[in-house]
Amino acid sequence: MNKVIQSQYQGYVDRVSQLQQVIIPALLLLCRLWVAWVFFNSGLLKIGTWDSTLFLFEYEYQVPLLPWQVAAYVGTATELIVPVFIALGLLTRPFAAILFLFNMMAVISYPALWDGGFYDHQLWGLMILINLIWGAGLISVDYIMHKKLI
Repeated sequence: MNKVIQSQYQGYVDRVSQLQQVIIPALLLLCRLWVAWVFFNSGLLKIGTWDSTLFLFEYEYQVPLLPWQVAAYVGTATELIVPVFIALGLLTRPFAAILFLFNMMAVISYPALWDGGFYDHQLWGLMILINLIWGAGLISVDYIMHKKLI
């Protein structure tokens, strides 16, 4: 009886392992593309309505340590540049760290966000952390570069 249970358990472990080989890279890709899409679209909106963006940075957002003009340019540039690297899976961990800090700064700088969008930022933060901790996965430029360099 013990051998039967052991055999069934090993079959279960093997099937889970096979599923993980497909699901984990897909999950990492999904997280990368989701947050890249969200932040890139936000950057496009900011640059498309630049006068409104400047107004918001001057009167609404409370970015610490930076003058509002600098914060507007740096924030918009971050939202347009970093997501491209995240989506491609190129230097994923450093850019995920930048985006994670940027996401935190957005929550800290805009208290009005806490009522409606705080949970979105928590979800995005978790998705960013997944890629920060586990990397970009098999479907990424990072993986291709790693294979070519080793």
